[in-house]
Amino acid sequence: MRFAAVMACALALTGAAQAEVSNATRAANAEMARTLPWSDREDEDFANRGFVAAWDQPQIRAADGHVVWDFTAYNFLQGEAPESVNPSLWRHAQLLTRAGLFQVSDRVYQIRGFDVSNMTIVVGDTGLILIDPLSSTEVAAAGLALARRTLGDKPVRAVIYTHSHIDHFGGVRGVVTPEDVASGRVEIIAPEGFMDHAVTENVIAGNAMGRRALYQFGAGLIPGPEGQMTSGIGPAVSAGTFTLIPPTRTISHTGETATIDGVRIEFQLTPETEAPSEMNFFFPDLGVLCLAENANASMHNILTPRGALVRDAKAWADYLTQSLRLYGDRTQIMVTSHAWPRFGHDRVVDFIASHRDAYKYLHDQTVRLMNAGYTDREIAERVRLPEPLASRWFNRGYYGTMMHNSRAIYQRYMGWYDGNPANLNPLPPEEEATRFVRAMGGEDRVLAEGQRAFDEGDYRWAARVLNNLVFANPDNRAARQLLARTHRQMAYQAESAIWRNMYLVAAQELENGPPSRPSQVQSADLVGATPTSYILDLLAVRLNPERLGARHFAFNLVFPERNERFAVTIEDGVLVHERDITLPDAPTITSPRAVFLQAMASGSMARAVLSGQVRIAGNRRSLEGLGEVFDTPDPNFAIVTP
Repeated sequence: MRFAAVMACALALTGAAQAEVSNATRAANAEMARTLPWSDREDEDFANRGFVAAWDQPQIRAADGHVVWDFTAYNFLQGEAPESVNPSLWRHAQLLTRAGLFQVSDRVYQIRGFDVSNMTIVVGDTGLILIDPLSSTEVAAAGLALARRTLGDKPVRAVIYTHSHIDHFGGVRGVVTPEDVASGRVEIIAPEGFMDHAVTENVIAGNAMGRRALYQFGAGLIPGPEGQMTSGIGPAVSAGTFTLIPPTRTISHTGETATIDGVRIEFQLTPETEAPSEMNFFFPDLGVLCLAENANASMHNILTPRGALVRDAKAWADYLTQSLRLYGDRTQIMVTSHAWPRFGHDRVVDFIASHRDAYKYLHDQTVRLMNAGYTDREIAERVRLPEPLASRWFNRGYYGTMMHNSRAIYQRYMGWYDGNPANLNPLPPEEEATRFVRAMGGEDRVLAEGQRAFDEGDYRWAARVLNNLVFANPDNRAARQLLARTHRQMAYQAESAIWRNMYLVAAQELENGPPSRPSQVQSADLVGATPTSYILDLLAVRLNPERLGARHFAFNLVFPERNERFAVTIEDGVLVHERDITLPDAPTITSPRAVFLQAMASGSMARAVLSGQVRIAGNRRSLEGLGEVFDTPDPNFAIVTP
């Protein structure tokens, strides 16, 4: 998961609508309940096994008093599923939200239910090895404090980041300090490419990704039978302080080994799977295999709805095959970065093989149908796991789904174009919607068709019809309200937690306008670790050609404390930067990088120059108007309305 700017919203609580559950939704959820493998109780055993203790307070708070984590938020998950929740998702949420310290084996423990992810703790000869220190410092510190009540006040000897998503490293300063690391008292280990991907994945498209993540994770929804029902792979993302301490050791190849505080580890690199930089590893003396986020209690996303580069489903399956070959015969227990462990050699091997087969089947059958001429939407309607795979709880779509994943695989190979020229140059949504409404005979007839489809429980069609009406006339209140009701029925039927979230937040936008993201201070660690070239790339994608007009700028940019020099030119709507190049006739801007970035972000460059914090040598007048040519994107743009 890589979603830093939005995650602090994940437990923000607003209002939730009273549930309207249609007969069609009742029937769909009842049919789902009838088909589920209720006799398979393995997950219930594994999710409860080894419970040691819970946190002794109902909430975890930040230093300023705001709630970072609320352990009571999911107390409603008792008994049978209500009519407004898919029964499979209800069962999954009940297991996923069990919180506390759990003993996995003699020397392995986990903190679960404190965040969207787990923190795994391995007891070494003299101290602790921490795997994935959660999303934020406050929950990580609380989790470590809870563990020490059982394990004693042992020092942390090492932190291992399994991969480059913030929910697996963001809490690191809650468990160790930079001074600990700099002194050599603590080693930080990560896979090759970790720093590059950890700090840059959300830079260029960060505003759009962050906005869509707000919908995916249900920010602003109250957890409850009418609201948020977890994120599918964990309860939610903690709303604390995100940090990063760079690794001191990088794992560069499969087969690399290390001994940390007396504990032997064998590493397996798995790049371009769930994250661009990711690794599994095995503790041969403990018989414990960590599969990071490459194996979950749910099918994962090949393309996350918030937006990202498409992942490689084939490589994902192949790496699980490699994990079985390398470690399967020696493994007794499997832990992962989300959800609960698997216990027993046979159960672990069975899980890995079945989960691998689900991704392999998904990939191979999507490509088979693609090569037979089917488009992504057609394939999504056809690809379903065979019964032996579909009947396993951990292959169900609580997070990723077969429908979305098959389309992602199609996109990876074929792109957005389906080969039909009618889709080669379509009209933009609002213009197409206006013509759609006109062709159907006007707004009243479209609304009537949407109502007919709603009344018949044909919600997929109702949503398409009403969406056109809303985009043709966003002031049509009746259309907005009926579309919101439609989205809620689809939410109540959804097995995927994030599908449910997206439908429910969409309904809120239709009724109340686009939801707002609370303001958030960017992590100083992440900003500081972001290469300057990426920051200049971000500046380039914010350049507004209309504001620039016929003007052009050229200057040198020097950050002495980083020993960096860039030549920057802006002309013809394009910003180009080159490192270690000097433009001889251009002015030179010299400043600490942090000061320059703050001045650009706040529009206070003139003040910074006057105060001497930013120095300009050469023709200053040639830089007049430079700050005017960049956009500041709206973080709260509409998604389901024009």
